[in-house]
Amino acid sequence: MPKKQILVVEDQDLLLMAIRDVLEMEGYRVVTAGDGVEGLEAMQAFVPDLIIADISMPRMDGYKFLEAVHARPEWVPIPFIFLTARAEKEDRLKGKAMGAEDYLVKPFDPQELLVVVRSRIGRAEAIREATESEFEKLKRQIITLLSHELRLPLTSVYGYTELALGDAAGLPSGEFQQYLVGIRRGADRLKTLVEDLLMIVRLDTGQLEREFRLLGTLRDNLGEIITRTVNLFGAQASRENIVLKADIAPNLPAVLIYESFFVDALGRLIDNAIKFSRNKGKRVTVSAQVKDGWVEIAVADEGVGIAPQDVARLFERFRQINREKMEQQGIGLGLSIVKALITCMEGEVSVESELGVGSTFTMRLPVAQAG
Repeated sequence: MPKKQILVVEDQDLLLMAIRDVLEMEGYRVVTAGDGVEGLEAMQAFVPDLIIADISMPRMDGYKFLEAVHARPEWVPIPFIFLTARAEKEDRLKGKAMGAEDYLVKPFDPQELLVVVRSRIGRAEAIREATESEFEKLKRQIITLLSHELRLPLTSVYGYTELALGDAAGLPSGEFQQYLVGIRRGADRLKTLVEDLLMIVRLDTGQLEREFRLLGTLRDNLGEIITRTVNLFGAQASRENIVLKADIAPNLPAVLIYESFFVDALGRLIDNAIKFSRNKGKRVTVSAQVKDGWVEIAVADEGVGIAPQDVARLFERFRQINREKMEQQGIGLGLSIVKALITCMEGEVSVESELGVGSTFTMRLPVAQAG
């Protein structure tokens, strides 16, 4: 295995050489620098597996050096150890608060130095391996989901089109209409997928926040907006034999929202509630009330519910629960988009759920301050 690389930044030559000798005898490759400026220059040529730096140094001290290292996102994961003559509690706390992993006081004990170095490098490797494993798992999940979500509607569109074109002249009008419905269903699914992916791009580029700052307005008719949104899903609820109702408190106070964002977020929650209710006669209730300076909009269903271990990660991207048991339209972006939209409007989203009983998703928006 290649040697682990350590950058040692220290302005006292004798101490610098002593640290280098101890580490090299242990099998590490060591690069040295006399201050923070030289340390940054060295890191242009190689990326160390760990950094040891003094605090009191000329030109650029250890604190400034740590700030400069953490200013580069690719360097943030590198373990950073302060080695210094300072023993005051405030200095140690400052280093920890800035992101230093450990703090050794001069004159150092060689064995203690090696223990700390091994520990921090080992911890960094464990984190990196876990992150890479999770990333690979996420990549496989995304590829699987996208393959499924793209292939299924495309197959539907292509298949129905082929059937219609194959015998267009002789098809009864009713059968031709069925083919068109199938084509429309597949196209709608593709449209939703593309729109969700574009929404994620808008979120990651900061476009959503910019849109809210530009288009957000005080609205004192939130109850009407909620009612209109609920009504949009009346036909869908009827097809699924779900009882959809609204319970809106009168005279809701004004809130600062961008109506398009709010309707999108609420609509996604209602759509999910209907899909996961499944059984005839189940109820989905959308309620709104004022509580402790917030307007709370809750979407409650009597559906399948969510296991406690799944609730904590429910709002993560590409997160789907029991997909192998419950075929779901989409790729697991809906709830992460809901959270992003509500967060843009300085709100919060939470969920309470019980398996086999149902779930309640609650959006909270701050009441607008008078004046």
